[in-house]
Amino acid sequence: MHEGEETSEAGRPRGHELSATGVTVAYEGVDVVHDASMTLKPGEVTVLVGPNGSGKSTLLRTLARLQRPRTATLVIDGDTDGLALSPREFSRHVALLTQGRPTPSGLTVRDVVEFGRYPHRGRWGKADPGGRAAVDRALAMTGVEDLAERGAEHLSGGQLQRVWLAGCLAQETGVLLLDEPTNHLDLRYQVELLDLIRDLADDHGIAVGAVLHDLDQAAAIADRILLLDEGRVIADGDPEDVLTPERLTGTYGIHIEVDSDPLTGRLRTRAIGRHHSRSERLSTTS
Repeated sequence: MHEGEETSEAGRPRGHELSATGVTVAYEGVDVVHDASMTLKPGEVTVLVGPNGSGKSTLLRTLARLQRPRTATLVIDGDTDGLALSPREFSRHVALLTQGRPTPSGLTVRDVVEFGRYPHRGRWGKADPGGRAAVDRALAMTGVEDLAERGAEHLSGGQLQRVWLAGCLAQETGVLLLDEPTNHLDLRYQVELLDLIRDLADDHGIAVGAVLHDLDQAAAIADRILLLDEGRVIADGDPEDVLTPERLTGTYGIHIEVDSDPLTGRLRTRAIGRHHSRSERLSTTS
């Protein structure tokens, strides 16, 4: 916990609210995100979905200040200008897990997770009194504490993704941004990572913003969903209100059905391609 940060009743740093309005981003003079707005609230998971090239990752990276907007207002907790903070100060509020991080070589898992403590260290690498405990907590939360002394280059893709996430958690921010965190993970690690994301919001009060391609995964963990198309937020609300057959079919350009899973009660989507079920094919030829 850094100086001046409020705490919850459990003594943990509380989540921060991150609000972005009027976000317009251009590449080579062409706008790719148009006047987008979104708010991440403590204890909630907000998921950005949409077709490839819809601006999801660009918007998320702009919230993390890795992408320079043409116009934007970024506010933390309703009164702090997020764009005016120094990089170190901003990193005490917001952490980002990006896509395609390289595999570290010659470093242990603990070494990698300790990188997340950089905003809390003084200049010239001064001591970080809470660092060891924060790293231990992050290792435990992501289930990689038994790998702490193993070389990071010897990990599987799923294990390494958890280690990078542990580094973000060791950063001890109130906002966590995740850019397609389940990419390249097998089914088990996808499910476990999604469960962990939900736990971070429910048990630790963190405001989570994530980009996901899988609509069913988004429906399973999101409190709020933003649907983007061609750089514009075309829907923002509860999963049931956003993930409708009409809206998804129009956005993705393919017929998409939506129903409820009989086991979980959650929304379930199905894209209908040219090759239908065997019974449907037989019915059309009989």
